[in-house]
Amino acid sequence: MPIDSAALRARIENAADVIGRCWPLQTFIAANPLVGFEDQPFDQAVTQARRLFGGRGYPSAARFRQAWEQDAIDPDVLARQLEPHGIAASPNDLLAQMEAAEREREASEEASDDPLNRVMAKWLAAFLDQGQAAWPMPNRAQGFYAAWRALAPYDAQIPHRDALADRPERPTQALAQVLDGHPEAHWEAIFRHHLARLPGWAAFIKWRAQQPRHPWQAACPITLAGYLAARLCTAQAMGLPLAPDAPLSVNGTASGASANGTDRPPLPALWLSAWEATYRQRLLGDIARAQAEPEGASSAERPDAQLVFCIDVRSEIIRRHVEQAGAYETFGYAGFFGIPMQYQAHGSDVRIDACPPIVDPKHRVVDVPAADRQDATADRDRWAALWDAGRTLVKTLKDNIAAAFGFVEAAGGGFGAAMAARTLGPRRVRQWAARWADRVPRPEAFCELSVDRAPSEDEPGDLPVGLTLQEKAFYAEAAFNLLGWSDFAPVVVFTGHGSETVNNPYKSSLDCGACAGNPGGPNARALAAICNDPAVRDALRDRGIDIPADTVFVAGEHNTTTDAVRLIVEAPLSGAQEQVVDRLRRDLADAQAGATAERAETLQGARPARGRASVQRRAGDWAETRPEWGLAGNAAFIVGPRALTTDVNLEGRCFLHSYDWQTDPDGQALEVIMTAPLIVGEWINTQYYFSTVDNAVYGSGSKVTHNVVGKVGILQGNGGDLMTGLPLQSLQSDDTTAYHHPLRLLAVVQAPVDRVASIIRRNAELQQLFDHGWMALVVQDPEQDGAFLRYQPELTWTPIDPSAPQPVPPTPAGIAS
Repeated sequence: MPIDSAALRARIENAADVIGRCWPLQTFIAANPLVGFEDQPFDQAVTQARRLFGGRGYPSAARFRQAWEQDAIDPDVLARQLEPHGIAASPNDLLAQMEAAEREREASEEASDDPLNRVMAKWLAAFLDQGQAAWPMPNRAQGFYAAWRALAPYDAQIPHRDALADRPERPTQALAQVLDGHPEAHWEAIFRHHLARLPGWAAFIKWRAQQPRHPWQAACPITLAGYLAARLCTAQAMGLPLAPDAPLSVNGTASGASANGTDRPPLPALWLSAWEATYRQRLLGDIARAQAEPEGASSAERPDAQLVFCIDVRSEIIRRHVEQAGAYETFGYAGFFGIPMQYQAHGSDVRIDACPPIVDPKHRVVDVPAADRQDATADRDRWAALWDAGRTLVKTLKDNIAAAFGFVEAAGGGFGAAMAARTLGPRRVRQWAARWADRVPRPEAFCELSVDRAPSEDEPGDLPVGLTLQEKAFYAEAAFNLLGWSDFAPVVVFTGHGSETVNNPYKSSLDCGACAGNPGGPNARALAAICNDPAVRDALRDRGIDIPADTVFVAGEHNTTTDAVRLIVEAPLSGAQEQVVDRLRRDLADAQAGATAERAETLQGARPARGRASVQRRAGDWAETRPEWGLAGNAAFIVGPRALTTDVNLEGRCFLHSYDWQTDPDGQALEVIMTAPLIVGEWINTQYYFSTVDNAVYGSGSKVTHNVVGKVGILQGNGGDLMTGLPLQSLQSDDTTAYHHPLRLLAVVQAPVDRVASIIRRNAELQQLFDHGWMALVVQDPEQDGAFLRYQPELTWTPIDPSAPQPVPPTPAGIAS
């Protein structure tokens, strides 16, 4: 009978709900690999995900043992977690039980080599290539299914490949044909099973299909329907079953199976809760003690400068050292600085989305050469042309069949010398390269950002270039309202951040996540230019924000690998402002020295006494697998004024978002923070969590055996599934010692509890994350004498004493206790 294509596609979309999205390497975005399970309690979700993907949902017994031996799990806290469930065995006996259970499970889960996966991974890698292959797959413009259909009959790995030539032209027709004889009620289970067999490639296809304007999707379209049609037809031609061995229900569990086979939460879940409770109790206790016994009274004098950093956990360390270096205030704000924009650098045809993935860009900002700086522009363009010509020549000689052998013979000595220099003296090579780079003008030296609207440059259907006055005033007002800011220093620095590494496919994972895996400097420049606009200042004054005439806004970029902060001054400075900027540059160098010495203590092989030299070597060393720790260690997200944590060493483990509840009576600013930056923080936290607890399934394994495929992602070895998570070296100090502690995120918010409750009530996604245990929430209510209250499921609150042992929180709904 004829099939309803719309109904079939709807079933595919339903089946794909359990699959997240995977961004390409150029804009690697942290995301929860189990985002499709967030509508379920955490313990139930990880149990179901293990059945579907085979990944562990909790830290291993070895991880718990390390945490126990390092005093990261308090014995009394653990006892309080175990007692309600009648567990009286000693911690060592419990660890031994978990180790035995893991060995038994691993023995029963034998690794299998799926021939269908091998074939489909090969076809996907060929089709989704984004310029790495010298000889691309033909017919890609027709779409994946059509290109596969034309070539698959010649694939020697498919036994009955001749039958593939007669498959229908449309993917939905092919699916209808191959599913003939399978009840329609089972289709979603079949689709879900096959998507979960190569979840990395499926996640990337899902992302690509949702980007119709992406250049590669427009040129080489692919859909989940097309992929499933090719996969199921191939399975049939290989004589393989289409349906899973055990029928799957709609939520992904095996029919008749419960989410939890015991009358209590799994033992690892109780240990995880104890580990989390220990960290949270200590953090809240430190905050409470710091508020009760401040180390020094806050100064009422006007600071010399105010610096706004990204909320990134890496900013916490440099902020502490900047504040100690002089009369400076620091603030935390999402690193795209509230401007949803695309950025196009000078001389580039590529536009990058410089905003979080949950926000669509609304504006295009372009580097435009200034009319009075033509000499610098010409100098930059000349160097860029020479560089591009050299790279093109080398690539052509390397790829050309006729020239390759002769090129190797002629240039081998030079390449060998360069390789030896980069291996034996990476810091010296980096310094030499930096000196040469300094001879080439940076874009900000001769370009101005097009923050003013230019209607004549817009193309039909394209994003507008620049912003209107109303839009600029809106973004500036929103920034100051979210920060709770009313007083301004003579110099205000919006500081984006980016990393510096070489030979690292995961570089974008170390850049600013709020800027879609790109450096945040352009966003900082954009907001600084907006706030320096006299017309914007007039508009802000009408809205109650009076910026003094002697205040200038400057951009900056924090290098998270070396902790250097580079100031980008594009506005004219007065004599007094120049003095402040000069002094700030010196103090930032001192802050860098202190921050690198602190971070060197956690980096294997680095010496704190030579912290700056150590991190500079790592930034230029192409053999360095741990140039920096990124966001490893993240465990909390704190929303409040800096005074809340000024006297606490948070050890680079907390996201810090500035907020003043007194300047936000209607809670609009807090709602933006809790429904955007906090959600992104949960994405980051869960990616680090799952990449740590099962690196082979949810991470990407060792960097040593990584292979870049098609410039889109990473494979382990020479084929297989696309790896979607973080590499082992981003999470562990060595093969056996963990650096990242896999704890779920704790949100700490200083605001009236009724205001927070009303925000949660209005946002179902936020309440779902709290109710189901994906995040925890503690509110410090300043209207109740600073009382701490812990959120409980279904919008209930429990007062807690942060300095006293905490009671056991109730088990989330859906999990037997």
